[in-house]
Amino acid sequence: MCGVAGFLAQPGSAEALAEQARRMARPLRPRGPDAEGVWVDAAAGLAFSHRRLAVIDLSEAGAQPMLSSCGRFAIAYNGELYNAAELRDELCAEGRRFRGHSDTEVLAEACAAWGLRPALRRALGMFAFAAWDRQRRTLYLVRDRLGIKPLYYGAFGGVFLFGSELKALRAHPAFEPRVSRLGAAAFLRNSYLPNPLTIYEGVHALPPGAVLTRRADGAESLDSWWSLADAVRAGRADPFSGSAAEAADALEELLRDAVQRRMAADVPLGVFLSGGFDSSTVVALMQSLSPRPVKSFSIGFRERRYDEAPHAAAVARHLGTEHTELYVTPREALAVIPQLPEIYDEPFADASQVPTHILSLLARREVTVALSGDGGDELFAGYDHYAGNLRSRRSLGFAAKQRLRRGSVALLESAFSAPRPPAIAKLIQRRRRRLASGARRLSFERLTNWPHAELMPEVPEAEVRAAFHAALPEAADADDLSRMLYADAMHYLPDDILTKVDRASMAASLEVRVPLLDHRVVEFAWRLPGHFKLRRNESKWLLRQVLYRHVPRALVERPKQGFLVAYGGWLRGPLRDWAEDLLSESALAGHGLFRSAPIRARWREHCAGRDRDHLLWPVLMFQAWWRCWMH
Repeated sequence: MCGVAGFLAQPGSAEALAEQARRMARPLRPRGPDAEGVWVDAAAGLAFSHRRLAVIDLSEAGAQPMLSSCGRFAIAYNGELYNAAELRDELCAEGRRFRGHSDTEVLAEACAAWGLRPALRRALGMFAFAAWDRQRRTLYLVRDRLGIKPLYYGAFGGVFLFGSELKALRAHPAFEPRVSRLGAAAFLRNSYLPNPLTIYEGVHALPPGAVLTRRADGAESLDSWWSLADAVRAGRADPFSGSAAEAADALEELLRDAVQRRMAADVPLGVFLSGGFDSSTVVALMQSLSPRPVKSFSIGFRERRYDEAPHAAAVARHLGTEHTELYVTPREALAVIPQLPEIYDEPFADASQVPTHILSLLARREVTVALSGDGGDELFAGYDHYAGNLRSRRSLGFAAKQRLRRGSVALLESAFSAPRPPAIAKLIQRRRRRLASGARRLSFERLTNWPHAELMPEVPEAEVRAAFHAALPEAADADDLSRMLYADAMHYLPDDILTKVDRASMAASLEVRVPLLDHRVVEFAWRLPGHFKLRRNESKWLLRQVLYRHVPRALVERPKQGFLVAYGGWLRGPLRDWAEDLLSESALAGHGLFRSAPIRARWREHCAGRDRDHLLWPVLMFQAWWRCWMH
C-alpha cells in the first residue's frame, strides 16, 4: 500500500514543483517507507508525489508515479488490483507491452487503452489514485467502490491539492486550516466525519465509487463510476431465489475466490484473527487455500470482558495456523494514545482505534500484508442494534411510550411559559432528548454520542442530520433491515470502520486487505432476502453456515464482543491527568467551539464513578487533535 499527493496550480519551474511535491509526500512516509517518487508536468503546473510500500513487483519497474507506455497517462496510485493478471492478458492481446508485473502498470495501460471509466468497471480491487491525461490536460481523482482507500482534495487560492491523508495537503503553503463547524458537530454526533465532510473548511473526502474530474482551466465535476445505490437496485431487481444450501454454496464460492485473489503478494502475508465469525471465515478459507500454515495474529487484554484472544487461539488451533498473540499491557496501550492525532490527522473516536494499531504493529513484525474480516457486519447484519431496532419497530408498547412522551412535553410547555424555572427547563430538555432518541430508533439511525446542540447549539440540527443521510433507493417497499444495512454501508463502514483500519495499519506500514468487501460479494449480499442475514435474532445467518463447514459451531458461538479497551477505568486512573488537561476550562476555551459546562459536568460525573467515557472520548480526541494540529 502507498501514499499519494499532488497539486494542480500555475505553470512553473519543474524543480520548484518537484520540491513542493516532495514536501507533501514526507508526512506520508509510514504509508510507503520503501521509496519516494515525483513526476511533474511543468507546463500544466501539475505535480505528483508518491510514497511506496512495495508489495507487487519489488523492482524499479514498479516505481511510481508511472507513465503508460504511450505516454498519455501519468498515475500516482495507492491500492491493489486483484485481477491484474487477467487484465494484463487482455491488454497484451491488444498489443500493449509491459516493463514489469506491477498492478500499477496494468492500471495505467488499461486507462490508456480503454479509457478511465471502462478500465475502472473491469477493475477488481481497492484503490485511490490520481491520473493525469496529458492529451486532454485533465486530472482525475478516483476512489474504489466501497471506500477502502482514502483520498482528500480541496482548492486554495487557485491551487488544487489532493492526497491520501490530510497532513499531505497541510504541507503545501497554499493550504488554509479553517475548522468546519459542521464537521465538528457531525463528529461529536457519531465519533467520525461522514464523507464528503472533513474537519477543514474547503477540504472534501472523495466519496466511495466516485471520480472527480478537474481540468487545467479549473473546471470541475464529480460523479460516480460505481454506486451502492445501483447495486441495491440491481439486487432488488434480481433477488436470489435458491435454497439456503444453494445460497451458502454461492457465497462460499465467491468468498473463496475473493480470499485467494488477496493472497497474491511478493512479500510475507498474514491475517488478523479475533475468533469471531468474520475473521474466522477469512482465516478458514485462507488456510484451505494455502499449502503451509498461514500466519495469524491476535491481541488480548487482561481485562476479561475485553479479551478475545482465547477464542482466536482456539480457532487457530483447529485450523492449524501459525498463530501469534500478544497480551497488551495498559502501558503499551496508553503509549499509543498520544500518537492518535498524528495517525488520524482529524478527530476520530472509534473505541477500537488503539487495539487495531497495536495489532497492526504486531503483524508488521513478520508480514507486510494482512487480510482482515471487516465488512461482514454491514453486509450480513452482524450488529446487535439491527435485531434490537426491529424489535422496537414491532413493539406497540414502544409506540405508546412515544405518544406519552410527546404528550408530557406538550403539557409541560403549555403549563410553563418562557422563561421557565431552571428545573422545568431541564426536565423538558431531558424529555425532548428521550423523544428524539426514540425517533432515531424508529428511523434506524445508529446510536449517537452527544446531541450536538448541547455543545454547539449554533449549528442547525437539520444540517448535521443531513450529513449522515443515506436513504435507501426505492425505499417505499424496502424492508427495515435493508434500510439499516444501507445506512451503515454508506457512512459507518467507509468513514469509521475502513478509516480506522487504513490509518491504524498504514501508520505501521502494513497493507490490510478486506475480502468480504469484494464488490462481487457486496452485490451478492444485496440479492439475498433478509432472513438469510438475520434469522430468529441470529445475526449473519448465511455467513455462519459457510463458517460451520470449516470450524465447529462451539468454537465461535458467543455474544458479539467488539474490539474494545478499558477507557473508562484508564480515564479515572493513568489517563486522568492527560484528560484533565485537555478538558480544562482553558483548553476548552482555546478554540471556542464547544460549550464547556456540559463537558465539565460529564467529566466530574465520570471521576465520581459514573461511566461517561462514551461521551468524553470524542471530546478528548477532538481536543488532542486541536492541540496537535491547530494550537
